[in-house]
Amino acid sequence: METKSTAVLVVGGSLVGLSAAMFLAWRGVPTVVVERHLGSHPHPRAIGFTPRSLELFRAVGLGARIPQAPPGIRLRRVRAESLSGQWFEESSWTPEDRNVPDVEFSLCRGAAIAQDRLEPILREQALALGADLRLGTELVRFEQGADGVVAWIRGRDGQEEMLRADYLIAADGHRSPVREALGIGRSGRGHMRTARSVIFRAPLEEYLKAGVSQFNIAQPGFEAFLTTYGDGRWLLIHRDDRELTDAELRAVIARAIGRDDVPVEVVTTGRWEISALIADRFASGRVFLAGDSAHTLPPNRGGYGANTGIDDAHNLAWKLAAVHSGVASPRLLDTYDAERRPIAWLRHQQIFARDDFKPMAAPGSDAPILDDAAMEFGQLYRSDAVLGADATLPPAARPDQWTGQPGTRAPHLWVEKGGERASTLDLLQRGWVLFTEDERWMPAAAQVARASGIALECVRIGGDVRPVEAGAFQSAFGLKAGGASLIRPDGYVAWRSVELPDAPADALREALAKCASATRLG
Repeated sequence: METKSTAVLVVGGSLVGLSAAMFLAWRGVPTVVVERHLGSHPHPRAIGFTPRSLELFRAVGLGARIPQAPPGIRLRRVRAESLSGQWFEESSWTPEDRNVPDVEFSLCRGAAIAQDRLEPILREQALALGADLRLGTELVRFEQGADGVVAWIRGRDGQEEMLRADYLIAADGHRSPVREALGIGRSGRGHMRTARSVIFRAPLEEYLKAGVSQFNIAQPGFEAFLTTYGDGRWLLIHRDDRELTDAELRAVIARAIGRDDVPVEVVTTGRWEISALIADRFASGRVFLAGDSAHTLPPNRGGYGANTGIDDAHNLAWKLAAVHSGVASPRLLDTYDAERRPIAWLRHQQIFARDDFKPMAAPGSDAPILDDAAMEFGQLYRSDAVLGADATLPPAARPDQWTGQPGTRAPHLWVEKGGERASTLDLLQRGWVLFTEDERWMPAAAQVARASGIALECVRIGGDVRPVEAGAFQSAFGLKAGGASLIRPDGYVAWRSVELPDAPADALREALAKCASATRLG
């Protein structure tokens, strides 16, 4: 049997697997994706994609292809007798704090697009960037050794072939055969309940005019959840764990709507295992878990499911690219588990701190609720790829409560470059970037880049790039006049020098050697 080879094999071609393939291919990493289905699942689950996910998609060229939500729109949910019946109190995901200032933290807004509408866009972009997507193909088994992974895959024609990969990403869902084969256990709240769902079409747009799109249906002997996909389809989740006949299903839909005179087209049905489980390890040798294989979280208004998986893929992609290119040692890959697993646990904790899930929380699991902006933009990474993420710092805080500390996402600031308005975020994510106002860092950065072979760009704020607001740079990044901030390829601050050191090149060389696990420095 002929053995072909690739740098990365991604098992699972749904949302997270496609994101991983796209991020890797954008960085020039040869990638093969195997997905046993021929397309997107007919029963989409994710619908809300956060501004952070949109930032990541924008960086790889999808900014204009994913329609963002209008400004000021927020997700609203009410308890209701039925859609057409009486509506009661409105509930929030995070309690509103009127003392918190309204600050713009991103150049992106979220997107309300169904998963089966987003996946074809990601699939097309991954292919355009050079990824090898093999639909109708499944992983049969795999073996890993010191120098790579050998996988046996079976195509839709039933023929098997061997594929050798340097690394494997398991994006194969919450039941993850790859995770099971590795013997990686899971911890957390565990299984909560089983639910049934149905997607249907019906002319119900009149009930969306008030701006409410989610409904907790509460009737004597009947509880359900109803929401819209925004494209004519509706999702109804109900508690009856048995296969309903068509007549029974339509009766359930009519009960949730509160009317039986509306034409209803049943699109598909599904069965949900609602659980909260985090893998005990996100990596084993040359195999990495991402998305639901790493963390299964119940559907929630914070977008902590799919969006967490997209961020997993993005975090892992730049590290695999650095190791593949030879500029970083494999030690860099150890930081994936160190950074992403605590985020999964934080999100697990925050789900059960909120009213939506507090009744299902395990005893003694109370935790303070963190602001939405803190969870979206202000989470902290601690690992060997970060210098100076003090152990006393909180796991997350609003971006306006951070001041550019290492381990935090680089702040969004409006700047002017080449006569055009842009964000500091537009200057990031391709490679390493050093932000500074002091031109004495520029020869130091050039010297370190040559010595390391690492793509390191020095951006002088106040030179070709000018902040729209005077003084905003130093304030947001926590620097003095001679300071500099080193930003990783994923847009996180790796290290900073608050002031100009005596030997800028030596300080930068040492920091980059440690944070990048550089092979030619340190």
